Amino acid sequence: MLNGGTKAESPLAALSPEQMTQYAEQYAYKKATNTTAKTISLAISAGVFIGLAFIFYITVTTGSMAVGWGINRLFGGLAFSLGLVLLVVCGGELFTSSVLSIIPRASGQLNTRSMIANWSKVYLGNFIGALLLVGVVSGAKLYQLDHGQWGLNAMSIAQHKLEHSFIQAVLLGLLCNLLVCLAVWMTFSAKTSAAKAGLVILPVAMFVSTGFEHVVANMFMVPLGIAIKSWAEPAFWAQIGVAENAFEHLTWANFARHNLLPVTIGNILGGALVVGLGYWSVYSRKPASKQAANNLSVLSNQSYGPVGEPTMQNLKNLTVADVMISADNALSPDMTIASACDALLAQELSGAVVVNEKNELVGFISELEILRKLWLEDYSKPSTTNVANIMQKDIMTVAPNHNLLKLAEYMSVDVTQVYPVSDSGMLLSSTHQPLEERLRNSSVYRPKIFPVVDNGKLVGVVTRHQVLKALRPALGAPVKLNQAAEIEAIAESSVA
Repeated sequence: MLNGGTKAESPLAALSPEQMTQYAEQYAYKKATNTTAKTISLAISAGVFIGLAFIFYITVTTGSMAVGWGINRLFGGLAFSLGLVLLVVCGGELFTSSVLSIIPRASGQLNTRSMIANWSKVYLGNFIGALLLVGVVSGAKLYQLDHGQWGLNAMSIAQHKLEHSFIQAVLLGLLCNLLVCLAVWMTFSAKTSAAKAGLVILPVAMFVSTGFEHVVANMFMVPLGIAIKSWAEPAFWAQIGVAENAFEHLTWANFARHNLLPVTIGNILGGALVVGLGYWSVYSRKPASKQAANNLSVLSNQSYGPVGEPTMQNLKNLTVADVMISADNALSPDMTIASACDALLAQELSGAVVVNEKNELVGFISELEILRKLWLEDYSKPSTTNVANIMQKDIMTVAPNHNLLKLAEYMSVDVTQVYPVSDSGMLLSSTHQPLEERLRNSSVYRPKIFPVVDNGKLVGVVTRHQVLKALRPALGAPVKLNQAAEIEAIAESSVA
């Protein structure tokens, strides 16, 4: 997945709604393609963060009913926003925002299997993190705070979550993740940690104070209620003046049936469908083949104006589909290294994509991998090693509908070097060097060839050469070689 805009912008400038959608696609793709270990580790952290937020909520709302129901819930909601603030500043993988990976799925960057696998890993990690915190909180006996009222409040909150009907729980989950994903979406417009943190507070405070259902929060809250009911000493029940059977509905079976399942469905509907696909359909979804046909027509009938004045009006509308070439030179992972080398040499290629029998992209092999293998073999005749053993497997891809100018920027400019910012958007350093000088001093290590993937299938490749050829009209009229030589001679004579 690519990142970057059509031109470099100030690190403090807010993004437009369209740019936010493009950033959301990049953000979701990057998270969905993390390693399993990284994904689960970050998901465990997120489960802990959300659990900590609920601890804050319980503390704030315990014994404060005198201030009125609404104000009490508002204070609790503001306290709970700590969880999402920790996530956007410190980083983490939260299931309710991971469902936004449906955007790169819709654009063809991810296949359904990869998307569901990512959701499953994040869901598991969140649950592990939440349960670990439940164990710590129970062991610390926080339920004894305020003469046991803290624990009574926690169990009351947990049991209330099991009293919804299935449809009610689904709809409360939908409303919750509508707000959570909108909160996360707004952070895409901000460039500083303070701004990101500020943007998430009110949406989170609203969903919590109104009683919407968040599946990861419930992974902590309901098990905490079950733990208190199961492990609290008889003295605790005597202290709060409530019988243990008052919370008989707090069971794992009721949790799974009446809350976990319907709320998960609702969260997916609210985040993936309403927010994710909603914005994607407005800002990123491309018209069918008509626009592509128009762009191809322009490419085949390019016109030029004076030097430096592009006359191809729809240059900014060009997509990868307009310039990509077929992947007829794709190799098989079962080929021997010798066969792959012969194929590259015969076609004078520096590298080629590798696909399986289903035309799914599985890797990329270049001259570099083959040369390294030869070095390892001390330049003797290689064994029966095949392409699958040495090919690159972590490959950058691009979708057919990806904007060509964005691809051109990604191939040639590292915006993070020109405008150095952290993952959370903080400006790391500043310089008085002109932009052109900063650009010249930056280095870019990006592929020259990008596989084009649509719905999990390889549909072509786009090369730096093809991109340059497509954008050539921006330089004006073609210059004949002899004319160029004459211009150079005149320039040299004038200097002399």
